[in-house]
Amino acid sequence: MNLTGGIILFAVLWFLVFFVVLPIRLKTQGDVDQIVPGTQAGAPHEAHLGAKVKITTAVTVVLWAVLATVLLSGVITLEDIDFFNRLRR
Repeated sequence: MNLTGGIILFAVLWFLVFFVVLPIRLKTQGDVDQIVPGTQAGAPHEAHLGAKVKITTAVTVVLWAVLATVLLSGVITLEDIDFFNRLRR
């Protein structure tokens, strides 16, 4: 894995973890009975995006370190996941 691959892996993992973390402890406007006119009841009342970004980054750093270690150590190679035998050497 080169630098570009590492950055792309980190970005993909970050967004994946972010979309998993977003609905955690979400309070909607309908839950707190403070619906702003013109918005849906399911709109967030308080999103807490700053905390969620920090949690996402911390989890992503750990996941990225594990995946990068596995990929760079050679435990899993491209030939291991070539199920259709298309990468003959």
